[in-house]
This record gives sequence, C-alpha cells and structure tokens, in this order.
Amino acid sequence: MGFGPVAPEPNEPMFHADWEKRALGLTIAAGGMGHWSIDESRFARENRHPADYYSSSYYEIWIKGLETLLLQHGFITVADLAAGRPVDPSPTPRRVLREEAVATLVSVGTPCDRLLSASPEFAIGDRVRARNINPARHTRLPRYARGKVGLVVAMHGGFVFPDANAEGDRSAAQHLYTVRFAAAELWGPQGDVRSDVHIDAWESYLEPV
Repeated sequence: MGFGPVAPEPNEPMFHADWEKRALGLTIAAGGMGHWSIDESRFARENRHPADYYSSSYYEIWIKGLETLLLQHGFITVADLAAGRPVDPSPTPRRVLREEAVATLVSVGTPCDRLLSASPEFAIGDRVRARNINPARHTRLPRYARGKVGLVVAMHGGFVFPDANAEGDRSAAQHLYTVRFAAAELWGPQGDVRSDVHIDAWESYLEPV
C-alpha cells in the first residue's frame, strides 16, 4: 500500500514514551465511565482515513479514537480541543473509575457471553465461507478472509454481536465459532502451505459450502 515495510522490534518495550502510558490510562479511565462499549471504542480507532491511520503510531490512534468518543458523547467540544483545556461545561459521567478498581476492570472486563435459544447453524467440521460483506460500520470479520473457505474447528456458544454493540445495541447476540483458513486459501500461491489462520467469527459472517 506504499506505507513501507513492517519492521518488528526485537524485545520491543510495552511503551516507547511516557505519553503512551498516559494515552492508555486515559482510554481505560474514560471507558470506565460506562458510556460506550469496547466495540464502539474499537470502531472509533479503526474508522479513520487510511492515510491518517497508517501514518499514525499505535497510541496516536488510541488518542484520536478517544477524542472521537468524547466528542460524540458530549464530554468535550471542538472548542475544548482547540484550546487544549476545558472551556465548555461537560456532563457528569455515570461513574468514575477509581484507582483500586483498575486491576479488576482490566483483568475481568465486561461479561459478553449470552445464552441463546436458537440452535447453532454450523458444527465442528463444517466447511464454511466467510461472507463477502463490506459494511460501512464496525465489523470483526477481517477483509482478507471475506469470500474465503475455511473449516469450523470450535464452537463457543452465544456472545454479544460486536457489529451491533458498536452501535449501542448491547442485546444482540449470535453463536460464535473459530474457523481455520489455510494460508494458501487466503493469499494464494504466496501463502505458506504449512500455515493456517484461525479466526473467531460470528454466525452471520458465515455461509455453508
């Protein structure tokens, strides 16, 4: 895509600068207010112009995503951002994440498994095709897998559907599967014949083969 090679760092540090620690802390603290879901947070980071996304570092993307969320939910204004400080009144959050609760929040998270009355459409061993969908909103189906054929290797039961959760619908849930794709199926002759890629896919992402 013209953005240069991927250059992994041996023994890469968790943070490259102190401001990155603050970016992570601010994102967790703001998420702890309870006004958006993890999927809405992911979409705020991912829904950027490619030139902006690929030219930004990891935690630059986090900060830009957090700005988007705070603006959308009315906790900051454009004037606040321009001034670099609060100049307009802001609403009171539902809750404040206290220091003593951070470790529990990060390690446990929010339960996202759900009981479903409907039977699963697929079973372990079924050949399935990832649907060729191109939604304008959030999805957890990787673009490189769309239209490709794989094998169901695990069933996980019902889980919150992230595409709907990103829109604020926390009640939508679907059966979740792990699907194994051969690298050659995903990338053709250049795919390593010894390699597979496993993707967790919600039921509406898949169709029978």
